[in-house]
Amino acid sequence: MARFLTIAVCQTGPIQRSASRAETVGRLVHLLEKAAAAGAEIVVFPEMALTTFFPRWRIDDTAEIESFFERSMPGPVTQSLYDAAARLKVGFALGYSELVQEDGRTRRFNTMDLVGPDGGFIGRYRKMHVPGSSEPEAGTTTHLERRYFEPGNLGFPVFDYCGVRVGMAICNDRRWPETYRMLCLNGAEVVLLGYNTPLLLDEAPALAHLRMFHNHLPMQAGAYQNTLWVAAAAKAGLEDGQALIGGSCIIAPTGEIAAQALSLDDEVIVHRADLDLITTCRKVNFDFALYRRPDQYRLIAEQV
Repeated sequence: MARFLTIAVCQTGPIQRSASRAETVGRLVHLLEKAAAAGAEIVVFPEMALTTFFPRWRIDDTAEIESFFERSMPGPVTQSLYDAAARLKVGFALGYSELVQEDGRTRRFNTMDLVGPDGGFIGRYRKMHVPGSSEPEAGTTTHLERRYFEPGNLGFPVFDYCGVRVGMAICNDRRWPETYRMLCLNGAEVVLLGYNTPLLLDEAPALAHLRMFHNHLPMQAGAYQNTLWVAAAAKAGLEDGQALIGGSCIIAPTGEIAAQALSLDDEVIVHRADLDLITTCRKVNFDFALYRRPDQYRLIAEQV
């Protein structure tokens, strides 16, 4: 029997610092409703979907920093999104800033949760490849994620979602081949990804014309080389003075972009993903059991 999963990517336009959490969650509920009306069975929202991308600023006040974080999910304000998922019978992956007490201390992660069509928690991923710096650097686009987040400590888990193996990734993770390879080796069929990416980088103005190309390139390569469906949701538009790139997309295991957002605003794109295409692509080029030689890779590495 053929296997399909109808995936929706819910891109958001800018979320300004002045927006309340309730206002933002209301936007996400509306997008979830649109996705459900289009037949979606699962939805992915952007990285840090509940707030502005605050690492663009140096903030020293602890209370102000923690105002951007969630201490529990769902919380009093975000509960309505989970209730909507249960009402609509469509699950989602949501990126947010997580504050947690672990190992006897306060820890902060850039996190994405997978929620089922009953509104229940399924699994969590914490961003591994945390970019930027902890202090502003002259001549570079201010990007202080390392000031506010530590690298994730959960690895690259893969979860069962209604019989489909689903993994997650966040923003800079998409540029690293090991993200897709680890998810593939852990059994993923679909990767849900969220990002906030500046349109321009001060340190590389000569590469400005390649920003969207470099946005899509690693995701297409990762999908193709690991026979995965990749669904990526951006935050887009002019957010608190910084232009974000957009380009949300759904990518097939062939490496082709099956659907792509056309705006820099709130937008839903939907595609009925043929999961059997994964098997076809593995037969053509990427039969891991036949061709992959981890024993030889180790020997070569040791010789070098």
